[in-house]
Amino acid sequence: MPPKPPKGFFANWQHDLPAALVVFLVALPLCLGVALASGAPLFSGLIAGIVGGVVVGAVSKSPLSVTGPAAGLTVIVFAAIQQLPTFEAFLMAVCLGGMLQILLGTVRAGILGDFIPNAVITGMLAAIGLILVMKQLPHALGYDLSAFGGESLHSGDFQQLWGEFRALGESIMPGAALIAITSLVFLFWWDKKQPKLTGFASYIPGPLVVVAFGITANWLLGKYMPAWQLDAAHLVAVPAAASASEFFGQFRLPDFSMITNPAVWTVAITLALVASIESLLSIEAIDKLDPFRRVTPTNRELVAQGIGNIASGMIGGLPVTSVIVRSSANVASGGRSKLSTITHGLLLLGCVIAIPTLLNSIPLASLAAVLIMLGYKLTKPAIYVKKYQKGLSHFLPFVITVVAIMLTDLLVGVVIGVVIGAVFILIQNSHSAILKVADGENHLLRFKKDLFFLHKYELKRALAMLPNGCAVLLDFSRIHFIDKDNVEIIEDFLVNAKHRDIRVQVRQGNDGALPIQTFEAVNATA
Repeated sequence: MPPKPPKGFFANWQHDLPAALVVFLVALPLCLGVALASGAPLFSGLIAGIVGGVVVGAVSKSPLSVTGPAAGLTVIVFAAIQQLPTFEAFLMAVCLGGMLQILLGTVRAGILGDFIPNAVITGMLAAIGLILVMKQLPHALGYDLSAFGGESLHSGDFQQLWGEFRALGESIMPGAALIAITSLVFLFWWDKKQPKLTGFASYIPGPLVVVAFGITANWLLGKYMPAWQLDAAHLVAVPAAASASEFFGQFRLPDFSMITNPAVWTVAITLALVASIESLLSIEAIDKLDPFRRVTPTNRELVAQGIGNIASGMIGGLPVTSVIVRSSANVASGGRSKLSTITHGLLLLGCVIAIPTLLNSIPLASLAAVLIMLGYKLTKPAIYVKKYQKGLSHFLPFVITVVAIMLTDLLVGVVIGVVIGAVFILIQNSHSAILKVADGENHLLRFKKDLFFLHKYELKRALAMLPNGCAVLLDFSRIHFIDKDNVEIIEDFLVNAKHRDIRVQVRQGNDGALPIQTFEAVNATA
């Protein structure tokens, strides 16, 4: 077992605070990008990020998960905002969805996450890594026409993405490419160099250096090479309020009169189910990345997510889920406790209030480099090699999950991966369960594993092949379960055995718990 980190909220501050800064830099453009892609006010994405960090971070028992607005919900949110009469009605749906999530946690629905195979979880992470790299490359080269929030691909995105790549040859911005390429070279170098450092330098987050370099480089380009300088369209765009009243005016309350609207409840149920599934998937994945191998209580996480959605909806924010990209950034940056999650939320709040001008000078190319580096870590070739070495039964569900998520979306891809994984489990469990030995007229059928419906054909065939007039011992001493279909097959054989002049003995385990009940021959123990 790996050693546990020191306990206490501030016990790991030297690791958590640098990680919080990295997560903040990753979360800021994603919050804005998700809001933009959802057709919602940009400020609502920031609200969701702040609530996800501070409120959910405080209530959740996950040490590393980061909550915020998720790209996986953008299609649902966009459709809901268009469908419902007002944005305030949508906020009511977000609040109701949060209440339903609390109900799901209370009835212990979090157990669903335990049924997803490890190969599928790893495939999900690898697919998200590929998507990050693909969707951030255009931004790294200055092609910023699509929203900067791509954590997933949806139907039609490949055509748009392919169009962006074709347009890159004509629209590469030298300034953006210079900043992004230099940043990537530094990040790869720093990733190898930093673990060998000691003292203060070992805690300097590489993304912070990249952001500072990007701001400085763009200023120098404006001074010495104006044609290469990036304009506002290629920089972060945080909504800036001119006064306190204007700032607080961006918050909105839900329309409580919409609580009786069936369309609002339909959206609420959809949000609750999808957000809960995404959160459970994220928690399962992040627990596997945790170097200390801690396990998050999933039912408590659903309750925390529900509280977060109620809080976000009450003040004008988008729905939130536990999100893999920000959580992975937290793990990769050395975060150890929920202090990093809560601090990243406070950084979002403080910077939105105090320094939007500085934030709005950060090049998107710098942040794209950070996300490309993170994506590479999630989907580097060594992961594929390791999965291949574990065998096809592990590798194929992994690869199929990656491809399915790339071609559909996160939830559909995971469902496909789970189905494929289940098929391999069925195939593995259908291997021979019966040892057959014959010595003249004496036959032994020894059952090596519990009998499920998968073994019906093998059992029928083994019993049918016994010659008439033989003696057979059915040895069940090594197993503890036979499903009812197989019990019926055995009992039918015992009924017909006297007509075939077959003498049967049954050996059960010491507990005698097998549900076979016919004839004196059945109850005899050899």
